[in-house]
Amino acid sequence: MSNSEKLYTFDETRSEFRPYGLTCELWMPDLMRKPDRHNEIEINYCMSGSITYLFQGSKITIPKKCLSLFWGLVPHQIIEYTGTTPYFVCTIPLTLFLEWKMPASFIERILKCEVFIEDSQEISVYDKYLFESWLNDLSENKNPEATIFEMRARLLRLADRELAIKQSERLQIQKGDINKVEQIALYIAQNYMNPLNMSEIGKNIGLHPDYANVIFKKAFDTTITEYIIQERILHAQRKLITTDKQITDIAFECGFNSINRFNAAFRKINQCTPREFKKKFHY
Repeated sequence: MSNSEKLYTFDETRSEFRPYGLTCELWMPDLMRKPDRHNEIEINYCMSGSITYLFQGSKITIPKKCLSLFWGLVPHQIIEYTGTTPYFVCTIPLTLFLEWKMPASFIERILKCEVFIEDSQEISVYDKYLFESWLNDLSENKNPEATIFEMRARLLRLADRELAIKQSERLQIQKGDINKVEQIALYIAQNYMNPLNMSEIGKNIGLHPDYANVIFKKAFDTTITEYIIQERILHAQRKLITTDKQITDIAFECGFNSINRFNAAFRKINQCTPREFKKKFHY
């Protein structure tokens, strides 16, 4: 079985909030005994059959041949499904998604925990081909730049259609503000390329910095500082793959004020240097 044909199911032993990264995979429908949470935008597409999620007490069914999108930080758990055909799951790091400059109202609705389900057969007729291309490109570590452009274009079409839907027809799973941990993760996603400190983060979230770090570590199993570094390194990975910029320039663009700190952090997370990582994707 090739990498592109590998089938996944939810790993119940995985740590909550552990990142998936930029992915497109085939998953087998299966009941989940606990919810999943991760700080990526998630896209699902069922070629046949359907899956039903429990989102914070609300049951939402994703029918076949309908693209769905939601913020993975919201607890989501498959409680029903029909058919045994694999379905596509894509995850897009929130930082990358925010870089795409989607319509502000569309982003706001996603971050307020709406689930988008596009039922336009006119558009979805092309989705199977798109998902198969993304699956192949990302699993084989080739052409990630084209995949990123195509994902953005596809979501822009989704945004255009969804923004035209009446408020009464929108699918909301909760009302009100996101919780403090989610606010911290979102603030970091929006500001990680700038100098950040605990005092500033706490002030913007409305929490004492020490308490903000305590609740964040309890949820994410990592400190806020470590999480900021992870987000910067993920951004650096994308820059190394999709641009020809110098490594030093990328380091500073991603929020590091020292090339030595960047190299050390990159090696710790990737077990290789930025130059070695870049070489993997440039032939």
